[in-house]
Amino acid sequence: MAPEFIKKGLNLLLKRQTNILSAAFVIMGTTILSQLLGLLKKRLLVSFFGASNIVGVYDVATKFPDTLFQLVVAAAISSAFIPVFTSFLAKGEEKEGHKMASNLLSVGMVVFSAVSLILVIFAPVVLRFFNPGAGFSASEMQLMVNLLRIIIVGQLIFIIGIFFSALLQSYNHFFIPGIAAATFNLGIIVGIVVLAPFIGIYSAAYGIIIGAVFYILVQLPLVRSIGFSYRPDFSFLTPGVIKISKLMWPRTISQAIFQLGSMLIISLLSFLPDTGRNYVIFDLAQTLAFAPVALIGQAIAQAAFPVLAREKDTIADFKATFLTSFYQMLYLILPIATLMLILRIPFVRLVFGAPKLDWEATVLTGRTLAFFSISIFAQGLITLIYRAFYALHDTKTPLIVGAISTVGMLCLGGGFIFFLHGNIIAIALAYSIASIGNFLVLFFLLDRKVGGFDKKNLFVSLSKTFISTGCMAVALYVPIKLLDRIVFDTTHTVNLLVLTGISSLIGLTLYLFLTWLFDVHEAQTFLLLFKNLGNWREILGKSNEPISPAQPTH
Repeated sequence: MAPEFIKKGLNLLLKRQTNILSAAFVIMGTTILSQLLGLLKKRLLVSFFGASNIVGVYDVATKFPDTLFQLVVAAAISSAFIPVFTSFLAKGEEKEGHKMASNLLSVGMVVFSAVSLILVIFAPVVLRFFNPGAGFSASEMQLMVNLLRIIIVGQLIFIIGIFFSALLQSYNHFFIPGIAAATFNLGIIVGIVVLAPFIGIYSAAYGIIIGAVFYILVQLPLVRSIGFSYRPDFSFLTPGVIKISKLMWPRTISQAIFQLGSMLIISLLSFLPDTGRNYVIFDLAQTLAFAPVALIGQAIAQAAFPVLAREKDTIADFKATFLTSFYQMLYLILPIATLMLILRIPFVRLVFGAPKLDWEATVLTGRTLAFFSISIFAQGLITLIYRAFYALHDTKTPLIVGAISTVGMLCLGGGFIFFLHGNIIAIALAYSIASIGNFLVLFFLLDRKVGGFDKKNLFVSLSKTFISTGCMAVALYVPIKLLDRIVFDTTHTVNLLVLTGISSLIGLTLYLFLTWLFDVHEAQTFLLLFKNLGNWREILGKSNEPISPAQPTH
């Protein structure tokens, strides 16, 4: 019986998802696994090396290959490949679509390899440019160069894996790409655990290569099952590639500005003492804050993207799909952001707690997380609004707004550092202010572009959710303060876990009750889902928009 049950479960996960919410749940499930492994990776780094400059050197070294990847490859895939490829499928031109896909992969690999070679050669010069405050010593800079050259090999292999993911998502396969993304982090973990005793921090760099190989191998069988066969083609002038090139440039420039902003944050931190340690703490807080954005924001946005792309010519359906995804995302992400804001120190201790993470670093990480937390909802919703613009074949608006937001964030951060003598907390505050501003402007512009959303229903729905969230925050804060001082000795991990669990349960229960009492539609949907787990496929199928385009099932 058990093997048959497992077989049916796997078949269900491996089949194409047919509506946004079911696809989002599959993506969320695999994202949880990926995020847990990502947090474990960070915890292992802290466990082996502490919140030290050496970990900061590794973190910075990963930024530059990742920036190159975002500019050359990710921009094309995230904003242009899926809409263009699905248009081939919708017209029944699957073979032509596969040919275009092979062409794009070939061109992407060539361009990335050429630019990577330049970065590898001039790495010492490039890295010194982003260390104006001399926060990293000469020996640390040389280590950074060595790590970067190893990491960039892994990034080259990673391109094939991310391409496979986009291809499978175009066919509405989300489970295997999600699992593959998790195995990437698993590869880094394997590298750290196995190699750290012998080669130190280099173990994490070689782990990236191991993870990239895992990423490809996990997806390969399903890629072959959809009929894709790579055929090298290095022409830059095929119609599909030309269209992707035209669509991707605004996204590429947008990513360039965002990535430049991320690297300039490193430059700001180089003016602080213990630059590497500060960057590690900043990165730990940002990693925790980004977890719900990836888990909920990107999952729902990713699942909604194919539908929005298909409905771009039927604006009424487009708006309905967008608002449904908008409300679902906000309903799920707000309580998690509130948990992180109120329970910041317990979260940091439970996730990253290790003998080498001292109390001072723990407190600073928690305080930085608190300032990131206030914009988690905006960061999540931005991922959906970006895809709404991309589905409408408008990549310029997110570019312009994102650029202004990034410049604003850097100006605020620089002002806080140089004039108010702030630290990494000030940069987190600047980041949150810029993110909320970015969201508000983008939503206003999207509202104008689609002819306006129903403002009355929007205001009422948002008011109910935000009021419920505020009450939840109070319900979290009171018991965590009372129980921490009177009942539990939180110097012990078990007691800390129990305290965090009790407070979270009280807060989430109140949030669920209030949203049900206020007749928030998303509360009804999720309550029905949890009440009837045996019929979850039927519930999800009725509660959302189908995402299956007109294409053959594989």
